[in-house]
Amino acid sequence: MSLVFDSFLPRVQAHAHPSSLVATPTGCSTLTSPSYANLSFSLFILFGILVSYLPQHHRIISRRSSEGISPFFLLLGVTSGTGAFLNILILSKDVLACCKVIGGFNCFAAGLGVGQVGTQWVCFAVILLLFLIYFPRNTEDLALPVSNTSRRWKNPLSNAHPTPATALTVTFICLVHFLVHLIAAFYISSLHPSKLTVYANFLGVQATLLASVQYIPQIYTTWKLQHVGSLSIPMMCIQTPGSFVWAVSLAAREGTAWSSWITYVVTGLLQGFLLVLCISFEVRDRSSKGKGAVADVNGSSYGAADTGEATGSEHADDGDEGEDSPLLRK
Repeated sequence: MSLVFDSFLPRVQAHAHPSSLVATPTGCSTLTSPSYANLSFSLFILFGILVSYLPQHHRIISRRSSEGISPFFLLLGVTSGTGAFLNILILSKDVLACCKVIGGFNCFAAGLGVGQVGTQWVCFAVILLLFLIYFPRNTEDLALPVSNTSRRWKNPLSNAHPTPATALTVTFICLVHFLVHLIAAFYISSLHPSKLTVYANFLGVQATLLASVQYIPQIYTTWKLQHVGSLSIPMMCIQTPGSFVWAVSLAAREGTAWSSWITYVVTGLLQGFLLVLCISFEVRDRSSKGKGAVADVNGSSYGAADTGEATGSEHADDGDEGEDSPLLRK
């Protein structure tokens, strides 16, 4: 990542006035007096991004299973985040180039927009990592009836019941996508700097398109399974309104364009729909359990499968691995 920063900074300095070492360049003067209200708001959003992802990370780890999470939802989310991060990084290059003359605190305030998008991208990538680590080793889905075993996890391209190969392939594609765009950004900034903004807007549009369909595979998976699985409702409760607040924050920052914030408006709308779907399933399940109407599946209810207690105890005596054993061992 430092290569991209280094390729951006010299160009700004080359056009700066010789006195930039002792005086603040005209383009950087607006960054020397940051709004403390805006700074506080940006820090609040940054903190909110970190906190919002913790419930999802915790739920996968505590269940020791990533069952119910669509691999294609993760694929689209990570690649969309990559585009959004590189988009704002490139568009903010002039702002970041001022860091050498405006001081550390002003640089920190000016770079919070990049920090927010980068943090969101990393936190979502952690979900992908946990999805891979805690991917069920056994190909049976605990939440489905026995009568459905013949069609469980057979198709490697299945969205609701993916194979381990699908999880590994999705992770590989995300890594390659990031490296390709990072190399392309470095190449364009070195040889065709005048086209860098066009490339940034291309990344922003790409991120928006990917984000526009990101939640469709997850909505389909959740609807197909008819339960929440390893999805975190608290995470969505925080992120759905937070997406719109974040979009407003990015739109008000220096060095950003519509392509930097439109992604979060789209994702907020789709995530809101998924949240309503998950809450409706959770309310239905809790209501059924309260009336004693939940039938046992192989001697255990969904509630037991949700906590990972049912299957683990079944195999504890004979030493076999549970159906929810992670794909990758610790």
